[in-house]
Amino acid sequence: FYHSLAAVPFGTMVVIFFMWSFISFPLVLFGTVVGRNWNGVPDTPCRVKTIPRPIPDSPWYLRPFAIACLSGALPFGSIFIETYFVFTSIWNYKVYYVYGFFLLVFLILMIVTLCVTIVGTYFLLNAENHKWQWTAFCGAASVSGYVYAYSVYYFLFKTKMTGFFQTCFYFGYTAMFCLALGVMCGATGYVGSNAFVRRIYRNVKVD
Repeated sequence: FYHSLAAVPFGTMVVIFFMWSFISFPLVLFGTVVGRNWNGVPDTPCRVKTIPRPIPDSPWYLRPFAIACLSGALPFGSIFIETYFVFTSIWNYKVYYVYGFFLLVFLILMIVTLCVTIVGTYFLLNAENHKWQWTAFCGAASVSGYVYAYSVYYFLFKTKMTGFFQTCFYFGYTAMFCLALGVMCGATGYVGSNAFVRRIYRNVKVD
């Protein structure tokens, strides 16, 4: 219908599906089993009680969902300008050549994400909420949600794409990019928060 010369043959898609089903997916399950069996005894910096402490009610801005959603605003603000040039180079076919500045913006993103996630974890612990792990990951990964929201604005006002195929192509590839960005930032935020929590509880003695 679209007279595309870059269409993937159906047989190739079937082969890729079977490769994922019989190679990639079983290896993921095998790695999960091996990781759980080789995990060993948890190396906590202090003695942990076996009975979890009840989590008291807290204001809306100290709840995990609010912290996770708001934590991505500042990291996205640090890459907002560069995001425009990256999207322009990808979707408007402009030449991108300031790779040194791109590396600097990437380092700023990692540092800001790390700091914001640690602050969010500190607020959560101050609210006597010990379930900080997923909040730290989702808070750092929420920057990808802001990038995806910006991609909607960019699609509507900065591109001339029309039709179902172009819309699916644009938002599909952008979703994959944002997913990778979210996993990267989430892992960075979790590692930083884990180091922060272990640091502050290293000298704590629980009776």
